[in-house]
Amino acid sequence: MRIAGEMLLGASSVRGMQGSMRAFDPARNAEIEPSFGMGGVADVARACDLAAAAADAYRAAPIETRARLLEAIAENIAALGEMLIERAHAESALPKARLEGERARTMGQLKLFAQLVRDGRWCGAVLDSAMPERVPAPRPDLRAQRIALGPVAVFGASNFPLAFSVAGGDTASALAAGSPVVVKAHPAHLGTSELVGRAIQKAVADLGLPEGVFSLVIGAGNAIGEALVAHPAIKAVGFTGSRQGGLALMRVAASRREPIPVYAEMSSVNPMFVLPAALAARTDALARGFADSLTLGVGQFCTNPGLVVAIEGAALEEFVATAARALQEKSAQTMLTAGIATAYRSGIDARANTAGVTRVAEGAASDAQCAGRGALFRTTAAEFLANAQLQDEIFGPASLVVQCRDTEELLRVAEHLEGQLTATLHIDEADYALAARLLPTLERKAGRILANGFPTGVEVTHAMVHGGPFPATSDARTTSVGAMAIERFLRPVCYQDLPQALMPAALRDENPLGLWRLRDGELARR
Repeated sequence: MRIAGEMLLGASSVRGMQGSMRAFDPARNAEIEPSFGMGGVADVARACDLAAAAADAYRAAPIETRARLLEAIAENIAALGEMLIERAHAESALPKARLEGERARTMGQLKLFAQLVRDGRWCGAVLDSAMPERVPAPRPDLRAQRIALGPVAVFGASNFPLAFSVAGGDTASALAAGSPVVVKAHPAHLGTSELVGRAIQKAVADLGLPEGVFSLVIGAGNAIGEALVAHPAIKAVGFTGSRQGGLALMRVAASRREPIPVYAEMSSVNPMFVLPAALAARTDALARGFADSLTLGVGQFCTNPGLVVAIEGAALEEFVATAARALQEKSAQTMLTAGIATAYRSGIDARANTAGVTRVAEGAASDAQCAGRGALFRTTAAEFLANAQLQDEIFGPASLVVQCRDTEELLRVAEHLEGQLTATLHIDEADYALAARLLPTLERKAGRILANGFPTGVEVTHAMVHGGPFPATSDARTTSVGAMAIERFLRPVCYQDLPQALMPAALRDENPLGLWRLRDGELARR
């Protein structure tokens, strides 16, 4: 398959006429051919109008068709073969083995949502029978199901060119819900986005679905993204990126005549609480595991452990010294983009110049282009509590150790934290009492709580939550990873006394879809 530098507007391949741009190879510090034509507001409008025209027909398509679409997308991505991995490697500098794993994850989550669609529980079918003899007033026949919100705008992420991009979790869950999708390609992954976009476009066409079920637009700067969110056909937004970017889209969505939800995953430092007994018993293993987690993928994970909280003492000093030595052994590696590398260096320079903060160690220098070196800092709980900027995420392999005087100060640090994607407890049995005191706070602060592990790495399962209170995400009630992600793009509709001939299939008396339904308060497959 040839990369043509084109947008995909429904079934059409269109070269944008608002200038051109190229992808960038951060490992070579050079642009990559071909050039891509940038779209404008008119192209966004065309994509959104096509999505609006497809919305009713697509959500009414048989469940099996919707599931088959997701599976066909996965099959088409697999058929791209080595071309996809080579292009994603060139555009991100991520190791090919990592990208092969990410491709497998992308295909796996598409298949998970296909399974979920067939299962039918997402529909939430509820039937409350009429009670015509009830006094003082009869009760009507009431039935409810969840339907798709409508067209969804999806923004590709910088750090996952496959799993959080064109066919990533936002797109998969929206398509599973029955919502057409308009994706804005991330400018760092233009070729990868076109390849995957064509895989989706082909699946839509092969199944005879309306062309507006999927479109891919391309553009630089903020204008095209803001136009996408502002278009009246768009009913929800999926975004993974910076806090600044997420807040900008939220402002656009809130200022529309019809405000819409923005499901933005934005900022998290993913605190690790290393409690005393565990710290004393496993100092070396914890320090080395932390350093490995911190520098994995050059620290460019949403779940990177950017904060370590522990009680002062000899064990903490040994932990810091061991982590510092481990970090110094790790060479600087190429980051995803030149812009990310520049922002990372600015962030660690600012952290190093912050009063009350000490730089403990940094990684080894290398000749890598657009490189990020690991950086470890430390401060006291008093300084951390007094300076809100010490909670700011530095996107990359940087972390801050917060030294507490006692358990009460550690608990105050936990209470002081902003919302997080994850919070980790390193505990032994002797720490359980303190952990029990911490847990209620962490439940309020984080979407996922880990014990004796490291937060980097997210499983795509039914139970996974990749979300959390602001600023981790814009809506703490949702997740962007796992089966529950479909719930973002559904809304309930109740039907009162609707004739059986007009009743949605999920709610008909004979249950033609064979769904589990809540019927008169009892869960049954009838």
